[in-house]
Amino acid sequence: MAGSPVAPLADPSVRRVAYVRARVGLGDLLCTVPALRALRAARPDVRLTFVTWPETAPVVGRFRAYVDELLPFPGYPGIPERTPRPDLFDAFLAAAAARRFDLALQAYGDRPAANEVTALVPARRTGGFAARGFTGSGALHLPYPDRVHEIHRHLRLVEHLGVPPGADDTPEFPVRVADLTAYAALGRAHGLREGRYAVLHPGATCASRRWPPERFAAVADALAERAGLRIVVTGVRGEEAVTAALARHARTPVVDLTGRTTLGAFACLLRGAALLVANDTGAAHLAAATGTPSVTVFLSGDPVRWAHRGRRHRALSAGVACSPCPHLTCPIDFRCAHALAPGTVVAAALALLG
Repeated sequence: MAGSPVAPLADPSVRRVAYVRARVGLGDLLCTVPALRALRAARPDVRLTFVTWPETAPVVGRFRAYVDELLPFPGYPGIPERTPRPDLFDAFLAAAAARRFDLALQAYGDRPAANEVTALVPARRTGGFAARGFTGSGALHLPYPDRVHEIHRHLRLVEHLGVPPGADDTPEFPVRVADLTAYAALGRAHGLREGRYAVLHPGATCASRRWPPERFAAVADALAERAGLRIVVTGVRGEEAVTAALARHARTPVVDLTGRTTLGAFACLLRGAALLVANDTGAAHLAAATGTPSVTVFLSGDPVRWAHRGRRHRALSAGVACSPCPHLTCPIDFRCAHALAPGTVVAAALALLG
C-alpha cells in the first residue's frame, strides 16, 4: 500500500541492530540461529549486536557468520537467569549508546521485564516480542506467539520485521579443527568407533526434567544387548551423581565422559554417535544441530516448544494431565517420569536405528 512504512529489517537505513536475547541455555541459543541466519541472508549489510550474558560468548562466538559482536548484559529486575548487577547497568547503557543502534529488538520472550530493558537500550526504534502484560506495543512488536516451536517464534519475529518468509529452520553448530582433534583423542582413549556407540545424557538443568537414571540404565542395557552399541554417558560438571547412578544401575559397562569434553568435542561426539537418548536439555538441541538421531524424554518441558521434528528425532512423554508444567521440582509424585516406561524409549530408539 502506498505510504505504508517500510518494515525495519527491509529498510536500508536500518544498519545497526541490537538483538536482546538474555538467555543462558544452549538450547535457547541454538534455536535462535535459524532466524539470525535468515536475517544475515536478507540483510548482509546489517551489523548485529547480540545482547546477552557474557558467559555465553563461547557459543555465540561460533556464529560469527551471523553475529558481529556480543554486548555483555548485566542483568535487570525480572530477568531471572542471573542476579542483576545494577552497578554495571549505566556502563552497559553507555556502551549501547556508543553503537548508535537503529533498532533494538526484544528477542528474550514472554516477559514484560524484557520489553522494559529493551526500551532502555538507546536506539532510533524499538520492537520485538510483545510479552503478555506489556502495554507499550506497536507495529514493530509481535504479540508473543504461543504454542509454537522456539525456532519458529524467532523466524516469525524477523519475518514480521521485514525478512522474507520461508527461511530454512534447521539448527546448526559449527565445529573447529580443535574440536575434531579433541574428539579423535577421546575415540582413541576409549576405543570409540564412529557409528558404533550411543550417547545417553541423563542430566538436565532442573530436577523436573530428569527421567530417573535407573530408567536410562535400562535403555543402556537394551541398546547394548539388542543393537550391539557401546554406551557413552555424558553430562556437565555437577551432574556426576546422576551419571554415576546410571552407571551403577546398568548391567553393561559404560564410558563415562561427564565433565570431560569441551562443548565442541561434545558436538563431534554426538555427530559420530549412532543415537542420542537424552532429557529435554541442551544436548537434544545440539543433536538436532549435528544431525544425530535422537530420542528426547519430555517430562515438565513442553514438546510443542522444544521438540525437534523430522525422521531423525523422536519426542516422548507420558501424556499425563499435569505435563508440561512450570515446576523446577515436581511438587507431587513425579508421575510424568514414572509413567514413561523404559520399553517405550527403547522401542523408539531401535526404530530410529532401523
